[in-house]
Amino acid sequence: MNASNEWTVICKVDDIPVLGSRRVARPRGVDVAVFRNGSDQVFAVLDRCPHKGGPLSQGIVFGTSVACPLHNWIISLEDGCAKAPDEGCVQKFACKVDAGVVHLDPHELATLAIDLLPPRAGPGASTGATGDATFNVQAPHTA
Repeated sequence: MNASNEWTVICKVDDIPVLGSRRVARPRGVDVAVFRNGSDQVFAVLDRCPHKGGPLSQGIVFGTSVACPLHNWIISLEDGCAKAPDEGCVQKFACKVDAGVVHLDPHELATLAIDLLPPRAGPGASTGATGDATFNVQAPHTA
């Protein structure tokens, strides 16, 4: 969790579609996917399935999970781990909502999982583009 109490504003909760996601571009590394479920809970994980590198931001959100669009692996948005019988985890990012605004930890955005390859399908797959230094929130996706 964020010990320094510094947070980066990402967007309003209402900017994320219910049962949908937004991608947060980073200067280095794979984008971060920010999800909103049917209970208006917000979660942030690396936008790359641990199985074959699929873009989780294009998956179907249900409860506190997302189904990878490539092979239907179910990933918990609470801890980033695949549901049994599948195995593997994706990097989770600290996320907080304050007054309807979504915040992520800037230190985590700058340092976690920056050495991984971009998703093998979806946005950025053909170019390897991973964003710029502004942590732009990109177009929403709903299933």
